[in-house]
This record gives sequence, C-alpha cells and structure tokens, in this order.
Amino acid sequence: MRVDRFLSNLPRFNRQQVRLLLVARRVQIDGQTVTDPQAQVREFSRVEVDGEILQAGRPARYFMLHKPPGCVSATRDPQHRTVLDLLDEPDKDDLHIAGRLDFNTTGLMVITNDGSWSRRLTQPQTKLPKVYYVETEQTITAEYALTFARGLYFAFEDLTTQPAELTLLGPKSARLSIVEGRYHQVKRMFGHFNNKVLRLHRERMGPLVLDSHLEPGGYRALSAEEICLI
Repeated sequence: MRVDRFLSNLPRFNRQQVRLLLVARRVQIDGQTVTDPQAQVREFSRVEVDGEILQAGRPARYFMLHKPPGCVSATRDPQHRTVLDLLDEPDKDDLHIAGRLDFNTTGLMVITNDGSWSRRLTQPQTKLPKVYYVETEQTITAEYALTFARGLYFAFEDLTTQPAELTLLGPKSARLSIVEGRYHQVKRMFGHFNNKVLRLHRERMGPLVLDSHLEPGGYRALSAEEICLI
C-alpha cells in the first residue's frame, strides 16, 4: 500500500495533512525518512510519524523445508505430524505453507509469513514451473509427453491443465514440470494412462531448488538472494 493511502486511512490524518507530513520529512518507514507518497508500506514495515510508531511491523520470515513422507501439509492436524511441527521456530502460528504436497509426497516446501511473496511463487498466472521427479508402476511412453504438452481435461474442475513438460529418465521414471498445483494433479495426469505414481518428489519451485544438503525433515532459512528471486 502507498504510504499516502496508509496514512490517509488513519482517522487522525486527512490527505492534505499527509502531503504536508511527507514534504516536512516527518514520516519514516523502517527507519528511513520518506517524502515520496508512492513509497510502499508492507505488513512488515515499521511506520513512524515524528517518532511515534503507527505500525510496529514484524520481520518477514522465509524457510525451505525438505518434506518427508507421512507428513501433512497443514499448520495443524489432530492425527498426524504436520510440516510446521518440523520447525523449531517461535510464533509458528504466523507462518503458512506456499504450495502444499500430498501426505506421502516428498521434497521442497516453502514456509513463510509473507502472503504477497508466496502468492507470486504459487499462483498459476506467474507460470513459475514446479518440477517433480516421478516413479511409476508401469512404463512411461513417449505418448505421455505429447499428451501432457497439449493439456489434460479434468472433468471435476471442468478445466484443461496448462501445458506441462515431461522428460523421460528411465522406463518408469521421469521429470515433470507444471505451472499449476491442482488437487493431486501429477497423480491424476499419470492416472489418465492408468499408471500409478509410486514416488513423487518436488525438486524445484520456480527458481528455488531444494538444497541437496537438507535431509528429509530438515529446513533452513532462505538467503536474501533466494528471496529476491521471487
């Protein structure tokens, strides 16, 4: 949100007062004096006028986790261990999952408290590829790649999937890149050929690649460089 709009939304300031505050260099965002009315105020920003805190702000947090099998992609569950249970971090209730994985699917998960950042990572409009390693019960043929590239019709949602890229790695293994995250999408795509997925592992989400040093269940904070990639 623009700083002029943020301040104008407060009952104590009108638009004229906000303009004067900015011109007089009385407004600070995260400790920096701002005069531009288009300067952005985020949910994490600390906003002050004449040293008075109007929004305290809070730190943005970003984590990469190697999800193990048998773990629920949820913030809480009465029966099963959740991915948040794997994090030894304070204030975990502030965090949410960016891109869920099925119960026995493994691999890259991203957990954050930054909603706008996570939407850029996961929403189909950005077309950031999600890359999976897949092992199946039966042989994968070249027909799969042609069919996935055209898109598959899902009757339940009454939609056709976005084109997906399949690379064969072996008779029963492949790497699949999709830009969506429909319900059980990968399993349903292979189910079109009556081929059961035996193992599914997410390797990458957009430019974020699962750290090879992370054991299943392990996690780490994203670097500043990784955060800026999204």
